Amino acid sequence: MTTTVPAEAGARTVRKISPGAARGPRRRTGRIRRTALPYLLLLPALLLELLVHLVPMVIGIVMSFKELTQFYIRDWGTAPWSGLANYRMSVDFNAPVGQALLHSFLVTVGFTLLSVGLCWLIGTVAAICMQDTFRGRGLLRALFLVPYALPVYAAVITWVFMFQHDNGLVNHVLHDQLHLTGKRSFWLIGNNSFVALLTVSVWKGWPFAFLIVMAGLQNIPKELYEAAALDGAGMWQQIRRITLPSLRPVNQVLILVLFLWTFNDFNTPYVLFGKAAPEAADLISVHIYQASFVTWNFGTGSAMSVLLLLFLLVVTGVYLLLTSRGRKPADV
Repeated sequence: MTTTVPAEAGARTVRKISPGAARGPRRRTGRIRRTALPYLLLLPALLLELLVHLVPMVIGIVMSFKELTQFYIRDWGTAPWSGLANYRMSVDFNAPVGQALLHSFLVTVGFTLLSVGLCWLIGTVAAICMQDTFRGRGLLRALFLVPYALPVYAAVITWVFMFQHDNGLVNHVLHDQLHLTGKRSFWLIGNNSFVALLTVSVWKGWPFAFLIVMAGLQNIPKELYEAAALDGAGMWQQIRRITLPSLRPVNQVLILVLFLWTFNDFNTPYVLFGKAAPEAADLISVHIYQASFVTWNFGTGSAMSVLLLLFLLVVTGVYLLLTSRGRKPADV
C-alpha cells in the first residue's frame, strides 16, 4: 500500500527543517564569542601590565644610551646621544665607577646566596616539623606567617629601632642579658650592617619558603612514609629519600623566586639604612638608586639597570636549562 504525502505537508516539512539548518552559523558565532570572552576580559590587565612594566623598561633602555644628567632632566629627549659610553663606564673596573659597581655586585651575590639558603633551610625545617598533628599547630602556622604578612616598611622600621646602639632590643639581649658581646655593637654602620641586613631579609623571607614547602608536602602520599618506616628507615632517611626528591619541582621554583626577589630587593636596605647604605651592605639596587637619584646621572644608572636585567635573564635561563635537563631522566 503506497502512501502519498500532500504537497502542502512537504512544504511544511521543508519550512521546519530550514530554520534548524540556519542555526549552525549562529551556534558557531556564539561559540567564538564564548572563546574570545576570556581574552577580552584579560585585555585591560594586559594593557595595564604593558604600561606599568614594558613601557618604563623600554624608556630605561633608551635612557641608558643618552648622556642624561640633571641639566636635561626637564626634557630628557633632548639629552645628547652617548652610545655605549655609559656601559663602558659601568664595566670599567679600573675606574671608580666600575670598581664601586663590582663591589656592590659581589656584596649582593654573597648576600643573596646566604639569604636564599637560610630562608630555604629554615622554611623547609619548619614545614617538615609542622606536618605532624599536635595541639596548637594551627596557631604556630599562623604565627610563622606573620613576618611575611606584615608590610615591609612597618617591619623594617621596627628592626631599625631594635638595632639601635643605646636602647635597642638586640644590644640589650646580647650584651646586657646574655653577655655575649664585650660592648654594645653598632648594627646599622660598619661591617655589622651586613649581618643586620641579612637578619632582616631572612626573618622576612623564610615564611614564604615555609608556606610553599608546606603546600608541596601535602602532595606526598603518607603511604610512602609508612612503607619506609616498615622497612626500617629512620626520619633522616625518609627526609633524604622521600621528602627532598618529592619536593624537587617545588624547590626549583621556590629557589628561583627567592633569588630574584632577594637580588632585586630595594625596600629592605633602603628603609634600614636610608639613601646612603654602608659599604658592607651596599646592595646593587641601592647602588643604582644612588647613581641615578643622588648623583643625578640617570644615563649611567639606566645602563647599570640594563646590565642587571641582562644578568638576571642569563642566570634565570641557565638555571631553567639546568633544572629542565635534570628532570628529563626522571620523567623518562
